Amino acid sequence: MKLGILPLGRPTFDVPYAETKLAAMLTALDATGHEICGPRDLLFDADATRAGIATLQAAGVDHVMLLQVTFTDASMTVAVANAFEQPLSIWAVPEPRNGGRLRLNAFCGLNLASHALRRNGRDFGWLYADPGADVASDLEDVLSGQRQAGKLVASDRPPATEDGTRIADAIRGRRIARIGEHPEGFDTCAYDGDAMRALAGVTVDALALEDLFSRARAVPDLTAKVLRNEADQVLAGLDEVDQPQLDRSLRLKAGLDALRGAGQYDAFAIRCWPETFTEYGGAVCGPAGMLGEAKVPCACEADVYGALTQLILMEAAQAPVFLTDLVDMDSDDDTGVVWHCGQAPMSMRDPNVAAEATVHTNRRQPLLFQFPLKPGTVTLMRISQADRVPHMVLSTAEMLERPMAFTGTSGVMQFSSPARTVLDRMIASGLEHHMALAYGDHVETLKGVAGAMNLPVLELC
Repeated sequence: MKLGILPLGRPTFDVPYAETKLAAMLTALDATGHEICGPRDLLFDADATRAGIATLQAAGVDHVMLLQVTFTDASMTVAVANAFEQPLSIWAVPEPRNGGRLRLNAFCGLNLASHALRRNGRDFGWLYADPGADVASDLEDVLSGQRQAGKLVASDRPPATEDGTRIADAIRGRRIARIGEHPEGFDTCAYDGDAMRALAGVTVDALALEDLFSRARAVPDLTAKVLRNEADQVLAGLDEVDQPQLDRSLRLKAGLDALRGAGQYDAFAIRCWPETFTEYGGAVCGPAGMLGEAKVPCACEADVYGALTQLILMEAAQAPVFLTDLVDMDSDDDTGVVWHCGQAPMSMRDPNVAAEATVHTNRRQPLLFQFPLKPGTVTLMRISQADRVPHMVLSTAEMLERPMAFTGTSGVMQFSSPARTVLDRMIASGLEHHMALAYGDHVETLKGVAGAMNLPVLELC
């Protein structure tokens, strides 16, 4: 076989570490005996990737494999899918859960890619495996078409319940402010306002990022000082981060409060990067955590359906919710890791570990929260648009008492089904990369909500 490869990466992650992983991937691929064609260095941008596509087209390859070495958005994945009729596959690499930064975040890249390919009707094979392990048979399975993503479709339409109808009715009339556009290549965050209104009776107002930034810049010094004092009560290490950046970050919380009051908003979907860092100069992650604790959901990356998901789960749980990424699945340990930069509600903190103030791992600006999630039963839910048909995805898991997997806010959990089974179902479902998490088992309540909203349900385990 003539195998074409395209190694994808982003320079905001740990490039030397990514290059080490890529070298191991190339060694494993060379050992397959197939003819390997294409670039052997990381492709950091669209121009480099398009040049790689042209190289593979000229070579006349039999199979195209994307090497998901770090997180990337799905824009180039879709471009590759559209450029080739040949079989397509993705190989993403895990990284150690050592309590440090998420150096690659390749799993999330696989997650975005699988959703985008599913929405575009493109079949693909996939592998999530350490290139330093014995991956020879897994690679052959992928290349021979035996590890296809498959297609898992929500089919169960549960009956509405009295409690579910009450929750669905309570959601109608809610208002979400979408601040800024979702990032390019994040098909997971796309939405249609009319479709959302028809589905849930929820209205979305589109605001500009400058609406938030101008509100934040106009916050009185006294208000910012009060917020700093509040943060001092719950976070260690505030004095150790850049103080002007911290002040700007806290003012984003006050700016969101002002927008909420003016527009009577119940939730936000915010384009959290890169402009909050590059144009404004402070992270919105910590402020989002503060609002989440106050039961005002904030979805990052302008994920409007993520905000809707949070509103529904919060109503069912009557507790704060956390919109999180699933960033690792370990079949040997039979666990998965949920993580986000640093915005989990403070009530989800493991009480045996102090909460710390920290900075964004890639952008190096505050304010972010840092702590592991507390042990206990959790429910994960998403109003998904995979296959362009709305449905509810559900799962329960047990959050374990484990050391912090990655910096920011993260937790290690065990599903009621084997981690490998959950992973297979997740990729086959085309699930978005954000799920909402709340403590407690709310699955039956949420099924009743799905019935009231005429939504089919897909359970991951």
